[in-house]
Amino acid sequence: MPKVKMFDKNIVLNKAIQLFWLKGYFNTSMQDLVDYLEINRASIYDTYGNKRELFLLAFKNYINSNNKSLVEFLEKENSTKLGLLNLLQLPIEASFCENGNKGCFAVNTATEMLPKDDEIRDILRDNRLELESIFYSHLKRGFDNGELSSDKDIQELASFLYTLLNGILVIAKVNPDKRYLINILKTGLTVLD
Repeated sequence: MPKVKMFDKNIVLNKAIQLFWLKGYFNTSMQDLVDYLEINRASIYDTYGNKRELFLLAFKNYINSNNKSLVEFLEKENSTKLGLLNLLQLPIEASFCENGNKGCFAVNTATEMLPKDDEIRDILRDNRLELESIFYSHLKRGFDNGELSSDKDIQELASFLYTLLNGILVIAKVNPDKRYLINILKTGLTVLD
């Protein structure tokens, strides 16, 4: 009779995301995973593979979930400019929440694992392209409804917004001053005027 898994694979995967996000890849041991996920080592290997395979699965799951949430958030916003302001304020607010300033999992992974890890670089490159596409779609809506000037290069703006978002995520860890970060954000978004 085959063994029946006594845990929910998605719940455990989400817990793995939280652990890797908090500690990083290299600072997370298999024993950390066993303790935090509350499943035995054999179950981790059997279900997810080795530590690297679990990390990649967790990281890709985080990116997919994050990007889906971003699309859903922007689709609910009537104003392009206000929608972007509201969206880009979220990571600033998150920097001051109860969970502390753990930053963005993608940015943390980039700073920890690049430039030596080609697979991570490819995942992050694809994520950049997807985020720029999401920003592009939102900006195009503003262009089409007349909120943005027709002299704007939407692709350049989408790339800029990706850079602005990542810059804010990094600076929030270095200088967690809410007013400073909001001022950077508002100044950056003047490119939409």
